Amino acid sequence: MSITEIAIKRPSLIIVIFLVLIGGGLFCYSKLNYELMPDMSQPTLIITTTYPGAAPSNVEQTVTKKIEDVLSGIDRIKSITSQSMEGNSVIQAEFTMGTDIDDKQQEVQRKINNIMSDLPDDVETPSISKVTPSDQPIMQLTATSSLDNAKFYDIIKNEIKPQLQQISGVGSITLVGGQEREIQVSVNKDKLDYYKLSITQVTAAINKANAEFPTGKIKTREEQMTVRITGKFTSVAQLSDLTIAQPANGSVIKLTDIASVSDVVKEVSAINRYNGINGIGILIKKQNGANAVEISKQVKQRIDYLQNKYSAQNVKIVIADDTADFTMESADAVTHDLEIAIVLVAVIMLIFLHSLRDSLIVLVAIPASLISTFIVMYLLGYSLNLMTLLALSLVIGILVDDSIVVLENIHRHLHMGKPKRQAALEGRMEIGFSALAITMVDVVVFGPIALVNTTISAILRQYSLTIVTATLMSLFVCYTLTPWLASRFGKITILNKSNWLHKPLIYFESFLEWLTDWYSNALQWVLKHKLIMTSVVLSLFVGLALMMQMGILGSELVATGDQGKIQLKLEYDKNTTTIQNNLRTKQIEDYLLAQPEVKVVFANVAGPSTTGLESSTAVGSEYKSELTVKLVDRKERSVSTEDYMIKKSRELEAKFPGVKIRSSVIGMVAFGEPIQIVLNAEDSKVLMEAANDLKHRIEAMPGSNDVSLSVEEGNPQAEVNIDREKMGQLGLDINTVGASLQNAYAGNTDAKYRVGTDEYDINVKFDDFDKRNVADVENLTFLNTAGQLIKLSQFATVVQGSGPSILERKDRRTSVTVKSNVLGITSGILSDNIKQSLKEHPLPKSVDIKWSGDTERQADSMGALVIAMMAALALMYLVMVALYDSFIYPFVVLFSIPVAFIGAFLALNLAKSSMSMFTLLGIIMLFGLVAKNAILIVDFANHRKEHGESTFDALIAAGRTRLRPILMTTLAMVAGMLPIALAKGAGSEWKNGLGWVLIGGLSSSLVLTIFVVPMVYYVVDIVKDKIARIKGPKADAPHEHQLLTE
Repeated sequence: MSITEIAIKRPSLIIVIFLVLIGGGLFCYSKLNYELMPDMSQPTLIITTTYPGAAPSNVEQTVTKKIEDVLSGIDRIKSITSQSMEGNSVIQAEFTMGTDIDDKQQEVQRKINNIMSDLPDDVETPSISKVTPSDQPIMQLTATSSLDNAKFYDIIKNEIKPQLQQISGVGSITLVGGQEREIQVSVNKDKLDYYKLSITQVTAAINKANAEFPTGKIKTREEQMTVRITGKFTSVAQLSDLTIAQPANGSVIKLTDIASVSDVVKEVSAINRYNGINGIGILIKKQNGANAVEISKQVKQRIDYLQNKYSAQNVKIVIADDTADFTMESADAVTHDLEIAIVLVAVIMLIFLHSLRDSLIVLVAIPASLISTFIVMYLLGYSLNLMTLLALSLVIGILVDDSIVVLENIHRHLHMGKPKRQAALEGRMEIGFSALAITMVDVVVFGPIALVNTTISAILRQYSLTIVTATLMSLFVCYTLTPWLASRFGKITILNKSNWLHKPLIYFESFLEWLTDWYSNALQWVLKHKLIMTSVVLSLFVGLALMMQMGILGSELVATGDQGKIQLKLEYDKNTTTIQNNLRTKQIEDYLLAQPEVKVVFANVAGPSTTGLESSTAVGSEYKSELTVKLVDRKERSVSTEDYMIKKSRELEAKFPGVKIRSSVIGMVAFGEPIQIVLNAEDSKVLMEAANDLKHRIEAMPGSNDVSLSVEEGNPQAEVNIDREKMGQLGLDINTVGASLQNAYAGNTDAKYRVGTDEYDINVKFDDFDKRNVADVENLTFLNTAGQLIKLSQFATVVQGSGPSILERKDRRTSVTVKSNVLGITSGILSDNIKQSLKEHPLPKSVDIKWSGDTERQADSMGALVIAMMAALALMYLVMVALYDSFIYPFVVLFSIPVAFIGAFLALNLAKSSMSMFTLLGIIMLFGLVAKNAILIVDFANHRKEHGESTFDALIAAGRTRLRPILMTTLAMVAGMLPIALAKGAGSEWKNGLGWVLIGGLSSSLVLTIFVVPMVYYVVDIVKDKIARIKGPKADAPHEHQLLTE
């Protein structure tokens, strides 16, 4: 007994099965999380090492290179990128896809622990974190209060930040702005010299006196107690009265004799503002794999709680930016598209089937298949993201496909006068093999895509397996639910002219009859004029090739997407102080806030960057600022975010001279600058010349924007060149000299000042008066082993100059990355122009070039997708060979695929979309969709030939009979995809191109397949007959089109 017979004869079993599936699906749906995109992070570790006061070159030599050497020996490492900057080393170790990053983190930790003794003494223990290379804050908050700066910072740092960090999924939290309390010990150099002391003696005395010791335990009869010495300073007076030295004459030198001690706030290093109001910025990043939407909900609840808790202190926390808002907008937009698609498909069904009852029989496949799919999504750990929702929306037309074919054939049997049950069973049995072939062809094209292993594997896998699951469920529905419903409720609707509702349907049927007759005559003409038809099709391909050759279609990995957010990176002269930076940046903020299109401006003045490797440190630059500008909703402005950014960037540069503005649209997926070219060379001078040459070339190219180098030149610095021989003769060593210089100018914060449970830095450094110029550095004195004061100028020279503020290395070689954003064109067009320029005017032979960014990812991902496309084609053919027991007729079906390319690329061009990962996905998806029509024609022709008809007559009959279901299924699929192609909501830029590719491909395939496939079939049979006649006796052999029985 077949599954269809069971469904018809024992419907209670099928009802129970679908009730369980739908109930389970609804339960699993309630458990699915919302995300913007699947986790696409490359397995990556960031190793951050702090070396206080060290110059970039020193950091590179003594820290970065040693850690790089360790990393290079680790298995499965893909690339190592490092940046050495003042006081910090940041190394990004990227591993191949599929690597267990937790194991690698432990291995890296072990190897770094082994070389800690080789690193400088003052180097802090390197921190190792798992991060997404392009990781950005998911929420930006600004807190304000009426408290004084120090108390407010204490509340944020010690109370509010820890409570936010407790939220599940929250990763790092960075504070921007605010002023933290500290105890400043400003040492007077002249007094030090007078008392013959060094600054290292001062710091050593403070650290020695500021200690705590657990000294053991005592036991009494009643209890056991721990004995502990509490030696931390608890008052400024206590610290000021500290004895620093006791000379031989019996006098006592107190700290207050040589320094001023004050309880103040730290020097302003960063400033945060929200819409012009000063506050403390709170940047929240999520853990790898955590759900941003759920974190956002929890943070908002916690903010309400915190504001109530600190209402007496007038603490207000404002959400400046929340990526979860756009995520939900995108999800709602796709859900809206899905709903419209269902309505459009329902209308198509009603027009073709003439009956609301029959339309509902077909449409029941949609909820039955979609809801059941949620079970598999939940078990696989998927979320409701842009890709899975897009897959569910696109699959609407496909879900009804099988049911349409089955129900249409059941109707044909009902017209023969058969009872409902017999018509339902025989109609399904007759067409069931075609339904199986159609579904399997759909499914196998997604198999290779799901196995692709690239940066975008997560996107491809979730998209593919969601469609596969829903499609297989629709096959189960058409084998069970559809025939059972047809056997109970199906009926022939007789159109009556007196019924006004039937009149439009009568006109439609008349048109369809005329179209069928026209098509039948046209097909006869094509079969008799094969050469002309072939010429027409080839001409269309030539036109397509010319269009592609002209470069009308650009290429990019993914579209940026319009979130309505812009990032402006401001850079002033390198001598600009934080205060000067703040004043000038505030003017730019005020100008932007006066614009009607601007909703929010989140200012980060001199604070740590939120993007790139620099975001891994808490270090900013005095002469740099970042503005995150959020525009009003797209409906409330007449221009796109990109166009607005171009216009305003030019206005700002004209209105505020002396500031360099780097602008970029904040996209849905932050991959960094789309154009990144890594240059390597042994000679750093040649390397910088080549990098600047390439930078100037790119700047002159149309479409380039914000062209920059990863290495910055011209950072003012004073270099101390020590004569080691003289230094030794004078009784000094490099450790003493280095520690003194570091304490004097960078300060020493090893000692802590305690108030209750809170601790604050005791910052020991020279008074500002004693560190104004190079002469002060030359006159710095050191105490040698004999107790003599030695000036730095006696054994060293101080040279003023400039040096890079960031040194970069790629795969253990000195490198410079030339980076550019793209405006108005695709990254593919700009990269092609750069390649052409490099071909015509090559860089020096000693400079190696490696493409990174979008170009590298595009080549990697697109190449993998092209291989997946070839594999999908091969699998389609093999599946049809297995199903039809023929190597020839599956080959005929494949001719439906090339003609789909004509419409796909034409639609893409007319819609002004570019070739991207999503459009390529659409082309692969077309393989299975367009082959359906060919399968229906070939399968029916084979049946007719088995009943003794000639090939010509069989093809004409197949065309006439199958035109209706072909039109019905194709129009249903086009209707289902139309909302996606025309979408204007959040995230629409990603899906528009995919929708147009599918609509264009299906349309051209509909028009051409119904002629091309019968023509190829006819030619194949003619060739077969000729071969058979030549072979003679084998002419009577059975045709190869014989089908397998079910």
